[in-house]
Formats: sequence, structure tokens, C-alpha cells
Amino acid sequence: MSDDNIEKLETPDQSASKTTTSTKKRKIKGSNRVFRWFREMRSELKKVVWPTPKQIVNNTFVALTVMASAAIVIWALDYAAGQIFFAITMYIPRLFGG
Repeated sequence: MSDDNIEKLETPDQSASKTTTSTKKRKIKGSNRVFRWFREMRSELKKVVWPTPKQIVNNTFVALTVMASAAIVIWALDYAAGQIFFAITMYIPRLFGG
């Protein structure tokens, strides 16, 4: 028989020492995950193509214009719906003698 096929048997002392070592490695590994995550995040942020100040101003202007336009449209629809509701509640009952 070759040495590769022989299974090694562990004594209870050896297995206990391995579990404490693996527990310590897990704790260290957990803290390393946090540091690795920050390192990776930092390297990814370096790859980002940040907008120029001119692009920021332009995008801000576009966003504010779209929001103002949407606000005007919503206000107009709300006003029209209110006028229709008012007309229905005030004039329709008069037609039926109410």
C-alpha cells in the first residue's frame, strides 16, 4: 500500500486544537472581510467617471425644469378636476329640481 491511500487518524487533542485555530481564523477572516470590502469599494470608486462641474449644472437645470413642468401639469389637472367636481355637485342637482 502507498502512503497516499492511508487515512490519517486524529487524536482528540489534535482535533480540539484545530477547532480553536479555525475559530480564531474565522474571527480574523471576518474582520478582514470588512477591510477588504472598503479596499474594493475604494478601488471601484477610482474607476468611476465623475461628471464635470458644467455637466452637474446642466443636469441640475434639466432636473429642476422637469420637476417644475410636472408640478404645473399636476396643478392644472387638479384644478380642472376640482372645477368639474364643483360643476357636478352644484349644477346637476338644480337640473333635477334639487
